[in-house]
Amino acid sequence: MYKKFFMSLLIAAGCVLMNPAAISTAQAKELVFTAIPDQDEARLMTRFGKVAKYLSKKLGIPVKYIPVKSYAASVTAFRNNQVQLAWFGGLSGVRARQLVPGSKALAMGAEDKAFTNYFIAHSSTGLKKSSSFPKEIKGKTFTFGSKGSTSGRLMPEYFVRQHFGKAPDKVFSRVGYSGDHSRTIALVQSGAFQTGTVNPKVWHKELKAGKIDPAKVSVIWTTPTYPNYNWSMRGDADKRFGAGFTKKVRQALLDMKDPDLLKQFPRSAFIPASNSDYKPILDVGKAIGIID
Repeated sequence: MYKKFFMSLLIAAGCVLMNPAAISTAQAKELVFTAIPDQDEARLMTRFGKVAKYLSKKLGIPVKYIPVKSYAASVTAFRNNQVQLAWFGGLSGVRARQLVPGSKALAMGAEDKAFTNYFIAHSSTGLKKSSSFPKEIKGKTFTFGSKGSTSGRLMPEYFVRQHFGKAPDKVFSRVGYSGDHSRTIALVQSGAFQTGTVNPKVWHKELKAGKIDPAKVSVIWTTPTYPNYNWSMRGDADKRFGAGFTKKVRQALLDMKDPDLLKQFPRSAFIPASNSDYKPILDVGKAIGIID
């Protein structure tokens, strides 16, 4: 009798272990997120490892951060449900939400509502800081960041087109794409490119870390404002994790008050965001042919 009972338990356990639905349910209890690779991977692991611990505690489930190699990869991971939550730039967020019906922008940094870009130049160009667009950059070499970046490519290209009425390759003698903001700074500082554009947050962090030599590279222009970085959640998150989960995640992000955590972004606070906040990014993306 006991032998039969024991065998029944083993068979039942085996069915659970072999049942894909059971495995899927177990996996659904882990929230996985990623972030656009706007800085080197080691820094991102440090930043978002801390965020994962915070979210895990607030949400009561395991939360894991996984790095990606490119902006496009972050969007692909979101589309394929490899991640359910992501820290996107404005452009990558718009693209990702378009690919997954019902997806929502949950929160942005307080500074992201009115984000800006820096245009920078090597000292050999003789270009100086100005309050107006530096038309003297025409004919110089210029490097963007990543091709899929809002602050590394989309908005800077928009401002270049706005002022010259031409695509960047018709304005500059050579155009490059560094891959991230830190490398853009390094390339312009070394003289490999005469000019470029960077995220101000990264510029000030590199400056504070002593990685920028003001005698070699400086800021020559600050762009007008636009909406940028955001936390976005897949539209099927509530179905996967339970009713109200998306709201719970949004609240956890808004409740992130620890100065050390906020410093990782760096942001002073997180505020509510919605898809409609990023319509200007969608419109610009369509205008210059980056978004269909």
